Amino acid sequence: MSFLKNIFGKKDEPINSYADFWSWFQKNEKVFFNVVKSRQNIEKGFFDKLSPKLAELKDGYFYLAGMDDDNTVELVFTADGNTKNIVFVEELVEQAPEIAGWKFTSLKPPLDIKNVSINMSGYDFNGDNLFFYSNELADYPDEIDISIVHTDLTEDNRKIIGNGTYIFLDNYLGELDFVNNIDNLKVIGRQEAEKDLVPIAKLKDFLNWRQKEFIEKYEGIRYDTDEDEHSMLEAELESGNKLFAVVNTQLLEWDSKASHPWIAAITFKYDGSNNNAMPSEDDYESLNHIEESILQELLDKDGYLYIGRQTANNERDVYFACKDFRKPSKVFYKIQRDYSNKFEIEYDIYKDKYWQSFERFRPH
Repeated sequence: MSFLKNIFGKKDEPINSYADFWSWFQKNEKVFFNVVKSRQNIEKGFFDKLSPKLAELKDGYFYLAGMDDDNTVELVFTADGNTKNIVFVEELVEQAPEIAGWKFTSLKPPLDIKNVSINMSGYDFNGDNLFFYSNELADYPDEIDISIVHTDLTEDNRKIIGNGTYIFLDNYLGELDFVNNIDNLKVIGRQEAEKDLVPIAKLKDFLNWRQKEFIEKYEGIRYDTDEDEHSMLEAELESGNKLFAVVNTQLLEWDSKASHPWIAAITFKYDGSNNNAMPSEDDYESLNHIEESILQELLDKDGYLYIGRQTANNERDVYFACKDFRKPSKVFYKIQRDYSNKFEIEYDIYKDKYWQSFERFRPH
């Protein structure tokens, strides 16, 4: 047996934690360093080895690598715009060891406009052909709604120009500020513009000003749900199946919704084939237990407001409005791992400053 081990080598230990990943990385970092510095076969010599190890840790890690200077490789880990994975990228880099010749960065950092010029599918994206203006929404004054104008956009290239513009903004603003500071974004051509155009180089200052105003307006705001009453709602779907919801309709009338701009939604899929698409008694108890465990983690005093739940068509959805996206990302991911043997579980975290997702639950 030992003879065979010597021939084939030891198999890598499984990656179950950040420490496991960095231990593996340290064992291989000198080879990786030389591959990147030589600029030859980076895909095969580095990325093809890095990617499966990150996937063992968790889906959703992306990366960029290059020479920061003659003696330092910078490895940037990114969530590629997926909000619910940002906290895991940040934690991975926070636990990175000091390794000579390496610089580890979480999320794409902001760049000076002079250093951002992208060419994609034959089109350029830079400070010369990109402009913007802000749209004021009377009913949603805190929303940052931006129109980006690319001077070469036509109906034929709209998708290409749109994708390239998003990549440009991700690099120019930085990944975290792009996620935090823009609520709605539309890419249009010059002929569609309805306002005077502002050079894209001024976008960063504009967003920082709006974000500072927003923070000052809502800093310290808290909502206590202890005294709220939840409403029971029932509806019949087109299929004839029932929909049941338990919703904090009092919370939905709150005038400071924008202070909790992130919606965290988790979906549990169960087998309701023998119960008119409703959960069985056993599943019902399990779902209630899981929901209670989430409520113990996501507390209103910490900025996580329970909006309610909806049950229909073999699914239960549970909703929270949140001041930040990091803790819900971790709580929901743990729930997904812990109960994947019982339910198919999906979750999402998205920006919705005025909770428009829940208008259907409000009395009209």
